[in-house]
Amino acid sequence: MQPFTFNTTPRIHFGAGKLADLGAIVAAGIGRRVLIVTDPGLLRTGIVARAEAYLAEAGVETVRFDRVEADPPESVVLAAVASARDSGVQGVIGVGGGSSLDVAKLAALLATGHDALREIYGVDRARGPRLPLLLAPTTAGTGSEVTPISVVTTGENEKMAVVSPVLLPDIALVDPELAHGLPPNVTAATGIDAMVHAIEAHASLSPNNNPGSRALARAALALLGRALEPAVRNGADAAA
Repeated sequence: MQPFTFNTTPRIHFGAGKLADLGAIVAAGIGRRVLIVTDPGLLRTGIVARAEAYLAEAGVETVRFDRVEADPPESVVLAAVASARDSGVQGVIGVGGGSSLDVAKLAALLATGHDALREIYGVDRARGPRLPLLLAPTTAGTGSEVTPISVVTTGENEKMAVVSPVLLPDIALVDPELAHGLPPNVTAATGIDAMVHAIEAHASLSPNNNPGSRALARAALALLGRALEPAVRNGADAAA
C-alpha cells in the first residue's frame, strides 16, 4: 500500500441539539471573548441569536461579524480580520455555510499578524499561528469544517485558495438541526455539492487517496443517495 497522510479536525462534536453545548465547549477550548463570523441571511433565522445566548450563559463575550457574502471577496475577509484584531478576541467561531466558515478560518489566521492574505494563496504558504477556532456548519455542501482550505474571490472572475493544515479548526460542532428549515433549493444545491466532493474524493489521483478516504466517500454517496430527495421535500425530516 502506498504511504499516505490523513488530516482532519481533531475534535468533532456531532448530534442533534448539539448547539446547546456551544457555550461550554467554547469556554473550555476556544476562549472567553470570541468573534462570531456569519452572514446576514443566517442572522435572520435566529440561529446566531441562539448561539450567542448559549455563549452568554457560559460567560463567553461575543463580537459579531455578519457581513459575509457568497464567494467572499478579499475585502470581506480583511474586514473580518480587522474586526477580530480591533475587538481583542481570544478565538473565532464560524457559523453558517462554506463562505462563513472559510472567512472565519482566515480571520483566525490573519488576526495574529504573522501572515498576509496576498502572500498565502497556494499550498502550504500559511504558517500561523492562528487564534483558536470552532466551526459550526449549517449546510452539508462544503465540508469546510473538516478541511484545510479557504477560497477567496480575488477578481471579477477569479478565485484563489489558501491550503494549509493551520486552517483546520480545533473543533467542529455539527448539529443536523441547524439545517432544518433551509429552502429546498439550498438543500438541493448543497447536497449535490456534497455528492460532487464525495465523487472527487473517491476518484482522486492524489497520492493521499487511500482506502479510508475512499470508504468514507462511498458511505457519503450512499447516505446522500438515500436522504437528499426526502430532505429537499421536507426540510424538517430529521432522519434525512
